Amino acid sequence: VIIGSLTICGILVFFIVPLTIVFFIYLSNILLLIYQRNNELKADPLSDVWNSVRKTIASFWDIYARIWHGYELHGVENLPEGPGILVYYHGAIPIDYLYFLSRLFLWKKRLCLSVADHFVFRLPGLKLLLAVTGVIPGTREECLVALKNGYLVSISPGGVREALFSDESYQLMWGNRKGFAQVALEAKVPIIPMYTQNVREGYRMFKERRFFRQLYESTRLPFTPPYGGLPVKFRTYIGKPIPYDPNITTEELVEKVCKGKFLFSFQTKTAVQALISKHQTIPGNIWKALLERFDKRRK
Repeated sequence: VIIGSLTICGILVFFIVPLTIVFFIYLSNILLLIYQRNNELKADPLSDVWNSVRKTIASFWDIYARIWHGYELHGVENLPEGPGILVYYHGAIPIDYLYFLSRLFLWKKRLCLSVADHFVFRLPGLKLLLAVTGVIPGTREECLVALKNGYLVSISPGGVREALFSDESYQLMWGNRKGFAQVALEAKVPIIPMYTQNVREGYRMFKERRFFRQLYESTRLPFTPPYGGLPVKFRTYIGKPIPYDPNITTEELVEKVCKGKFLFSFQTKTAVQALISKHQTIPGNIWKALLERFDKRRK
């Protein structure tokens, strides 16, 4: 009984923070439903009518980010005033991205639309939250309309595959995905690279097993659960924008974004690569990431 109890406690410790995050996400959706019902709202979920409740939810997540991860956001000045495409590395749980959205809204009162995998829209009970926070399908048409309307649009080309099968080496798993570059060229908008330091040290996946990889490739559903939730230091860095260039090809633009983000050549060709080589330990180290919570010099 004692051994069994200790085993169960150990398992709960591994998964309790990720489960708590899921609970808070559903709690946010419940808050939106209450707000909608009390105010009898039928307005467009992206309209300013929802800003007061957006601020409440963003404030909650920002407090959580400060307390649990000592969250910092750097480089907001690199975001264009108008539309643009944010390209970021996808952690095991994109909680860092949720922190970014919250702080961006609190600081700039700006909504960034988020391209999500199709399975996200099949999750029960989150329809209103996805709509109000600007989560959209990753179709070319949806992205072009959003950019035409002046929104920032964010995408992780690695998506769920990168979340499941990348690790503390922070390897990009983009495959042949170039759609974001093509959309940027068609919309004539800049691409802005972004990444969060220590995101893999906070939340991890179990080491890849052939069975789980084959299961994902056949179903496109994330069956492997994330674990961890350690209060490591999170810092999100927004790099210098890569401006629209009518003479650049899609392939050249993809390569340029990669070099500015996470191809480990450690060349200083872009500002983001310089930030990574300066701030990110490769491979990631959990103890170092924890100790950075107390490193005041980095601030």
